[in-house]
Amino acid sequence: MTSTAPEKPLPVTASAPASEVELSIGGMTCASCAARIEKKLNRMDGVTATVNYATEKAKVSFPAGVEVGDLIATVEKTGYTAEKPPPPPSDTGDEGEARAAPAADGELLSLRERLYVSLALTVPVVLMAMVPALQFDNWQWLSLTLAAPVVVWGAFPFHKAAWTNARHGAATMDTLVSIGTLAALGWSVWALFWGNAGMPGMRHGFEFTISRGDGSSAIYLEAAAGVTTFILAGRYLEARAKRKSGAALRALMELGAKDVAVLRGGKEVRIPVGQLAVGDRFVVRPGEKIATDGTVVEGASAVDASMLTGESVPVDVTVGDAVTGATVNAGGRLVVEATRIGTDTQLARMAKLVEDAQNGKAEVQRLADRISGIFVPVVIFLAVATFGVWLGATGDTVAGFTAAIAVLIIACPCALGLATPTALMVGTGRGAQLGILIKGPEVLESTRRVDTVVLDKTGTVTTGRMQLQDVYTAPGVDETELLRLAGALEHASEHPIAQAIAAGAAERAGGSLPVPENFENVAGLGVQGVVDGHAVLVGREKLLEEWVIELPAELAEAKAAAEAEGRTAVAVAWDGQARGVLTVADAIKETSAEAVAELRRLGLTPVLLTGDNQLVAESVAKAVGIDEVIAEVLPQDKVDVVKRLQSQGRTVAMVGDGVNDAAALATADLGLAMGTGTDAAIEAGDLTLVRGDLRVAADAIRLSRRTLATIKGNLFWAFGYNVAALPLAAFGLLNPMIAGATMAFSSVFVVTNSLRLRSFK
Repeated sequence: MTSTAPEKPLPVTASAPASEVELSIGGMTCASCAARIEKKLNRMDGVTATVNYATEKAKVSFPAGVEVGDLIATVEKTGYTAEKPPPPPSDTGDEGEARAAPAADGELLSLRERLYVSLALTVPVVLMAMVPALQFDNWQWLSLTLAAPVVVWGAFPFHKAAWTNARHGAATMDTLVSIGTLAALGWSVWALFWGNAGMPGMRHGFEFTISRGDGSSAIYLEAAAGVTTFILAGRYLEARAKRKSGAALRALMELGAKDVAVLRGGKEVRIPVGQLAVGDRFVVRPGEKIATDGTVVEGASAVDASMLTGESVPVDVTVGDAVTGATVNAGGRLVVEATRIGTDTQLARMAKLVEDAQNGKAEVQRLADRISGIFVPVVIFLAVATFGVWLGATGDTVAGFTAAIAVLIIACPCALGLATPTALMVGTGRGAQLGILIKGPEVLESTRRVDTVVLDKTGTVTTGRMQLQDVYTAPGVDETELLRLAGALEHASEHPIAQAIAAGAAERAGGSLPVPENFENVAGLGVQGVVDGHAVLVGREKLLEEWVIELPAELAEAKAAAEAEGRTAVAVAWDGQARGVLTVADAIKETSAEAVAELRRLGLTPVLLTGDNQLVAESVAKAVGIDEVIAEVLPQDKVDVVKRLQSQGRTVAMVGDGVNDAAALATADLGLAMGTGTDAAIEAGDLTLVRGDLRVAADAIRLSRRTLATIKGNLFWAFGYNVAALPLAAFGLLNPMIAGATMAFSSVFVVTNSLRLRSFK
């Protein structure tokens, strides 16, 4: 075991943040739309914006002098819509989400309607084009009758978006789809009315690659209708998957109770939760949800917090205990006094953390967005170049035109735009269900690089509460009697060690403790008094010495051994004789050793950090399997310990729960705040662990790494697909309809790959 001393602390500086707002963006159809809006907003003086295509939201930081209306006007000038943020949510759920849900469902229904109608019309068009036996005389005119509504009405959202973007001098994925499908339809109409394709008896073969032939007899109705239907199918599946990927956040927001029984003048009055005020007392019956965060003022029960923490075992609560809104009262009747309401509650803060994380972007996604922003103009240029090269090299207008359309269709960068947001939405949502809150996508990169995890001792590895550990008795002394007499005397003291002994004695002795007489607190030494007719002393060995009482050899050895392990030893005597020794310590959490082993399996080196003395620290470290200990550290020196480890080339994660951990959590490469700790620590952490179980720290790192791996897999597929497919299309190796199907599949693949994170355990 190694031990190092802290260095001199450095001052910490902070800057005041700008105002922030979240806008709902309408009209986006691909990642390049989001890139355009983001670019326009960021051009405003002092404005920093992040636009997320998957969540359809813009998170904007803006300085004084800039109004929200200015931001909305900028978005509208770009050709999209933006809405002011909804009113703050209450514990009944996010009203903004509630209003947004019908709009999202309406869009989904509209997409489904267009898809089903287009599919019904497209199938016979494709079959007639692919199966010569179905090509009766004048079949091509029936194909035109069926395909025209698909290309005009079915693809109308693409045409509308393309026209809007064109008016603003921009091009997006919709531009590619619109140009490609309208060009295919236009060529076919020309060939039918003014070429040879409209002649009775015309026959049409189908190939997966591009065939060469007479342009006046070639029609592309199956390609125009097929591409439209495939892309509509991709959009519909994508929209459904996006709804699923955000389901965890919506479920979180809907956890809260809808109404509450408030005590008014001694009577219960049922009111909506939104009308609840701090200080109100309300009744929670068995099976009901606790309306908001508060403190139990009457009753005792067990509370099921599994929906917030992922912890399946109900927690016992009684008078004075804090309870959290949206948890379920599993036992007796409780009266709770509200301490937090609305956006201050743990549920609302959890939801806010998750939503903020989903609206952020990892650095790797910013690169993808920049590529998407310039990709469309490049593809249009490539399509024109492809047509020119084919025409110049072969003189075959039909083949050149077909290859150009295939280039337009295959290159849509949807998958690039969806790669990060969908994985992030599913990963953070799943984390929220398990009691792991990820603050932002940049956190994911940190989890991959971390090699050292610094664990604060008190409240993280240990419970943070003194507990009775061992009981040593002199020969002939009954342990239960020792606990009854010592516990009764300590119960009258307010000292934490005394309270730990009293609580442990009451539990182990199996009954209520007697009431002492002539109780006296001897400053710095212990307590004395009369219990059940016995003159009892409990405290330091020096207190017994003042009464000329010596510890027997076996008790003295037990006391020395306990103190050597860092425990506090308390001597007990009555009626002029030493009767026993009680040891007290900050109890190690049952799961801490397992958690340390799990962190090691993830390739992390654990370090125990504490302000406690070296003996105590080494005892705890040995018990949980930690080799490196940094003890006797002042709160202000924790930052310097983290900095020193970083200066050694380590990438440091810090796990803590107290106010004195906040600065160290912020300084570490990755800060993991225990949700059972203080608000300051939670605010400073990158990951918040809602449960006070250290094993969740390992789960959080595993989930973050899995999410990052999914994002990288998505981006690899999206980039690889475009890099591989564009040359195939340009060289005439892809029929436009096959290109459309492949493009749609790439987006669906990325989203469904992200949805696999829902199964993380």
